[in-house]
Amino acid sequence: MYDALIIGGGAAGLSCALILGSAKDKPFAQGKNIALIAHQKTSHLQNALFNNVLGLSPSTTGASILESGKAQLSNLYPHVEQIEKEKVLEISKVENYFEVRTNKNSYQSKIVVVAVGYTNLMHIKGLERFVEPHPRAAIEKDRIWLKNVDHLIEENLYVAGTLAGWRSQFSIASGSGAHVATDILTLWNGGKHAKVHDKISE
Repeated sequence: MYDALIIGGGAAGLSCALILGSAKDKPFAQGKNIALIAHQKTSHLQNALFNNVLGLSPSTTGASILESGKAQLSNLYPHVEQIEKEKVLEISKVENYFEVRTNKNSYQSKIVVVAVGYTNLMHIKGLERFVEPHPRAAIEKDRIWLKNVDHLIEENLYVAGTLAGWRSQFSIASGSGAHVATDILTLWNGGKHAKVHDKISE
Protein backbone atom coordinates (compact mmCIF):
# COMPACT_ATOMS: atom_id res chain seq x y z
CA MET A 1 0.00 0.00 0.00
CA TYR A 2 1.47 3.33 -1.10
CA ASP A 3 0.73 6.58 0.67
CA ALA A 4 1.05 8.46 -2.63
CA LEU A 5 1.31 7.15 -6.19
CA ILE A 6 2.15 9.55 -9.02
CA ILE A 7 1.24 8.60 -12.58
CA GLY A 8 3.43 10.33 -15.15
CA GLY A 9 7.15 10.98 -15.42
CA GLY A 10 7.08 14.37 -17.12
CA ALA A 11 7.57 17.87 -15.69
CA ALA A 12 4.57 17.78 -13.33
CA GLY A 13 5.02 14.19 -12.15
CA LEU A 14 8.75 14.47 -11.51
CA SER A 15 8.36 17.83 -9.73
CA CYS A 16 5.67 16.35 -7.50
CA ALA A 17 7.84 13.32 -6.71
CA LEU A 18 10.90 15.46 -5.93
CA ILE A 19 9.00 17.65 -3.47
CA LEU A 20 7.37 14.68 -1.75
CA GLY A 21 10.70 12.86 -1.60
CA SER A 22 12.50 15.88 -0.15
CA ALA A 23 10.15 15.90 2.86
CA LYS A 24 11.50 12.56 4.12
CA ASP A 25 12.92 14.08 7.33
CA LYS A 26 9.72 15.90 8.26
CA PRO A 27 7.94 14.05 11.10
CA PHE A 28 4.66 13.96 9.18
CA ALA A 29 6.31 12.48 6.06
CA GLN A 30 8.68 9.97 7.63
CA GLY A 31 8.08 6.40 6.50
CA LYS A 32 5.64 7.37 3.76
CA ASN A 33 5.62 4.97 0.81
CA ILE A 34 5.78 6.99 -2.40
CA ALA A 35 6.07 5.79 -5.99
CA LEU A 36 6.07 7.23 -9.49
CA ILE A 37 4.91 5.33 -12.56
CA ALA A 38 6.73 6.71 -15.60
CA HIS A 39 3.54 6.15 -17.58
CA GLN A 40 4.34 7.69 -20.93
CA LYS A 41 6.18 5.92 -23.69
CA THR A 42 6.66 9.43 -25.04
CA SER A 43 6.44 12.89 -23.53
CA HIS A 44 6.10 16.39 -24.96
CA LEU A 45 9.39 17.07 -23.19
CA GLN A 46 11.28 14.75 -25.54
CA ASN A 47 11.02 17.26 -28.39
CA ALA A 48 11.33 20.42 -26.29
CA LEU A 49 14.15 22.96 -26.34
CA PHE A 50 14.33 25.44 -23.47
CA ASN A 51 15.75 28.93 -23.81
CA ASN A 52 13.23 30.81 -21.66
CA VAL A 53 13.12 28.87 -18.38
CA LEU A 54 14.59 30.45 -15.27
CA GLY A 55 17.42 28.32 -13.87
CA LEU A 56 17.97 26.24 -16.99
CA SER A 57 20.91 26.90 -19.27
CA PRO A 58 19.79 28.01 -22.75
CA SER A 59 19.55 25.13 -25.24
CA THR A 60 18.68 22.62 -22.51
CA THR A 61 16.59 19.88 -24.07
CA GLY A 62 13.49 18.30 -22.66
CA ALA A 63 14.93 14.84 -23.29
CA SER A 64 17.90 15.63 -21.04
CA ILE A 65 15.56 16.88 -18.30
CA LEU A 66 13.58 13.64 -18.42
CA GLU A 67 16.75 11.65 -17.83
CA SER A 68 18.39 14.01 -15.33
CA GLY A 69 15.11 14.38 -13.41
CA LYS A 70 14.77 10.64 -12.90
CA ALA A 71 18.43 10.43 -11.91
CA GLN A 72 18.00 13.34 -9.46
CA LEU A 73 15.03 11.59 -7.88
CA SER A 74 16.91 8.31 -7.64
CA ASN A 75 20.11 9.82 -6.24
CA LEU A 76 18.61 12.23 -3.71
CA TYR A 77 15.44 10.42 -2.71
CA PRO A 78 15.89 6.70 -3.43
CA HIS A 79 12.99 5.86 -1.12
CA VAL A 80 10.66 7.12 -3.88
CA GLU A 81 10.13 4.04 -6.02
CA GLN A 82 10.29 4.53 -9.79
CA ILE A 83 8.20 2.09 -11.80
CA GLU A 84 9.31 1.94 -15.43
CA LYS A 85 7.80 0.52 -18.62
CA GLU A 86 4.25 0.19 -17.32
CA LYS A 87 1.15 1.87 -18.67
CA VAL A 88 -1.76 2.67 -16.38
CA LEU A 89 -5.01 1.21 -17.68
CA GLU A 90 -7.46 1.79 -14.86
CA ILE A 91 -7.95 3.65 -11.58
CA SER A 92 -10.74 2.55 -9.26
CA LYS A 93 -11.79 3.59 -5.77
CA VAL A 94 -11.95 0.76 -3.23
CA GLU A 95 -13.18 1.87 0.20
CA ASN A 96 -10.54 4.34 1.44
CA TYR A 97 -7.85 3.71 -1.19
CA PHE A 98 -7.33 3.47 -4.95
CA GLU A 99 -6.55 0.43 -7.05
CA VAL A 100 -4.26 1.31 -9.97
CA ARG A 101 -4.01 -1.35 -12.67
CA THR A 102 -1.26 -1.28 -15.27
CA ASN A 103 -0.53 -3.54 -18.22
CA LYS A 104 1.71 -5.59 -15.92
CA ASN A 105 0.72 -5.11 -12.27
CA SER A 106 -1.81 -3.78 -9.83
CA TYR A 107 -1.02 -1.25 -7.09
CA GLN A 108 -2.86 0.19 -4.11
CA SER A 109 -2.47 3.75 -2.86
CA LYS A 110 -4.19 6.08 -0.41
CA ILE A 111 -3.51 9.07 -2.70
CA VAL A 112 -3.15 9.15 -6.49
CA VAL A 113 -1.78 12.01 -8.61
CA VAL A 114 -2.52 11.86 -12.36
CA ALA A 115 0.18 13.81 -14.21
CA VAL A 116 0.12 12.51 -17.77
CA GLY A 117 -0.21 14.56 -20.96
CA TYR A 118 -3.38 16.33 -22.04
CA THR A 119 -3.95 14.77 -25.43
CA ASN A 120 -7.16 12.93 -26.22
CA LEU A 121 -5.06 9.75 -26.40
CA MET A 122 -5.20 9.63 -22.60
CA HIS A 123 -7.49 6.69 -21.86
CA ILE A 124 -7.40 5.58 -18.23
CA LYS A 125 -10.54 3.70 -17.28
CA GLY A 126 -12.25 5.23 -14.26
CA LEU A 127 -11.46 8.84 -15.22
CA GLU A 128 -13.91 9.18 -18.12
CA ARG A 129 -16.50 11.15 -16.17
CA PHE A 130 -13.96 13.88 -15.38
CA VAL A 131 -12.76 14.43 -18.98
CA GLU A 132 -13.71 17.73 -20.62
CA PRO A 133 -12.30 19.92 -23.43
CA HIS A 134 -9.19 21.77 -22.25
CA PRO A 135 -10.01 25.37 -21.20
CA ARG A 136 -6.62 26.84 -22.15
CA ALA A 137 -5.78 25.13 -25.45
CA ALA A 138 -6.78 25.80 -29.04
CA ILE A 139 -9.98 23.90 -29.88
CA GLU A 140 -8.50 22.44 -33.06
CA LYS A 141 -5.79 20.69 -31.02
CA ASP A 142 -8.48 18.61 -29.30
CA ARG A 143 -6.80 18.74 -25.87
CA ILE A 144 -8.51 17.55 -22.69
CA TRP A 145 -8.41 18.19 -18.96
CA LEU A 146 -9.67 16.39 -15.89
CA LYS A 147 -12.20 18.65 -14.21
CA ASN A 148 -10.86 19.67 -10.82
CA VAL A 149 -10.91 22.37 -8.17
CA ASP A 150 -7.38 23.55 -7.30
CA HIS A 151 -5.92 20.25 -8.62
CA LEU A 152 -8.31 18.08 -6.60
CA ILE A 153 -10.60 15.84 -8.68
CA GLU A 154 -12.16 14.14 -5.69
CA GLU A 155 -10.94 13.24 -2.22
CA ASN A 156 -7.32 11.98 -2.42
CA LEU A 157 -7.34 12.01 -6.24
CA TYR A 158 -5.28 14.84 -7.76
CA VAL A 159 -4.35 15.95 -11.26
CA ALA A 160 -1.25 17.99 -12.13
CA GLY A 161 0.24 19.74 -15.14
CA THR A 162 -1.48 20.35 -18.47
CA LEU A 163 -4.11 17.70 -17.68
CA ALA A 164 -5.16 19.87 -14.72
CA GLY A 165 -6.15 22.62 -17.17
CA TRP A 166 -2.91 24.60 -17.27
CA ARG A 167 -1.16 25.82 -20.40
CA SER A 168 1.58 23.72 -21.95
CA GLN A 169 4.54 25.62 -20.51
CA PHE A 170 7.35 23.79 -18.73
CA SER A 171 7.55 26.09 -15.73
CA ILE A 172 3.76 26.05 -15.29
CA ALA A 173 3.59 22.24 -15.41
CA SER A 174 6.49 21.95 -12.95
CA GLY A 175 4.87 24.42 -10.59
CA SER A 176 1.58 22.56 -10.81
CA GLY A 177 3.30 19.33 -9.73
CA ALA A 178 5.00 21.14 -6.85
CA HIS A 179 1.66 22.67 -5.84
CA VAL A 180 0.05 19.24 -5.61
CA ALA A 181 3.00 17.91 -3.60
CA THR A 182 2.69 20.68 -1.02
CA ASP A 183 -1.06 20.06 -0.81
CA ILE A 184 -0.35 16.41 -0.04
CA LEU A 185 2.28 17.37 2.54
CA THR A 186 -0.24 19.73 4.12
CA LEU A 187 -2.74 16.87 4.27
CA TRP A 188 -0.15 14.63 5.93
CA ASN A 189 0.62 17.46 8.33
CA GLY A 190 -2.92 17.47 9.66
CA GLY A 191 -3.99 20.47 7.58
CA LYS A 192 -1.16 22.74 8.70
CA HIS A 193 0.40 24.33 5.61
CA ALA A 194 3.64 22.59 4.66
CA LYS A 195 6.47 23.24 2.22
CA VAL A 196 10.05 22.02 1.94
CA HIS A 197 13.11 24.23 1.46
CA ASP A 198 16.78 23.34 1.64
CA LYS A 199 19.17 26.04 2.85
CA ILE A 200 22.88 26.61 2.54
CA SER A 201 24.55 25.87 5.87
CA GLU A 202 26.32 28.84 7.41
